[in-house]
Amino acid sequence: MPTAATAAAAAATLDLSALELSVWDILLRLMCTMLIGAMIGTEREFTHRPAGMRTHMLVAVGACAVMITSQLIFWQYRAYGATPDPARLSAQVITGIGFLGAGTIMKEGPTIKGLTTAASIWAVACLGVAVGGGYYAVGLVGAGCMMVTLVIFEKLQNLLMKNHYALYTYSVTCEDIVYTLDLIHRLAVAADATVTSTEVEQDEGKGTFHICFKANFGGRAAGERMQKFFSDLTSDPHTISVTQDRTRM
Repeated sequence: MPTAATAAAAAATLDLSALELSVWDILLRLMCTMLIGAMIGTEREFTHRPAGMRTHMLVAVGACAVMITSQLIFWQYRAYGATPDPARLSAQVITGIGFLGAGTIMKEGPTIKGLTTAASIWAVACLGVAVGGGYYAVGLVGAGCMMVTLVIFEKLQNLLMKNHYALYTYSVTCEDIVYTLDLIHRLAVAADATVTSTEVEQDEGKGTFHICFKANFGGRAAGERMQKFFSDLTSDPHTISVTQDRTRM
């Protein structure tokens, strides 16, 4: 009759044997994380974000490789009585990947861009760690949830915010640059809009100036306020021409 201690030792041996990885196990995990990174990165690249397919693939593969290495180190050195923590290296990945994500965040006037891409890089690294640990279901289901968040919920967000947000790019041609800049400022204050990224160029041959800027009409009745801003700017006698284009964030 086996004793309780013998049974516990056998169970522990069985659990530890799961950490033995063959070349095919390692290949399968790395290929799975490459697929996850490519899927998420392609969506980011399709929407012209700063980090695309290759960046997400490299992050996922690197995180997976770290987790696999952690398991191999544990298996290798346990024979000498050492008990290294298999989760220690992966914890550093989750913390350190924030620096890479921070590189995708940009500030343009009052607007912050790249937060979603930074979050996707961090999430891909976490999925890479999960797959590297052999938890394929977590990685694949997590990747599916990320795609739903990035694609489906983006459309839902745009639908909900359709009448509450509008960012437009303007190009104005005028003769009196000082007056027109002051006019733009006054109209923006009246329309409760934020003007950013203002650029001025002079056409010396015609004696005119070209002003390019972005106006953010946030909040309620964005469409009405934008229309009044555009109408007042166009009808001013000092303004030669005005063009307006909707800008995607």
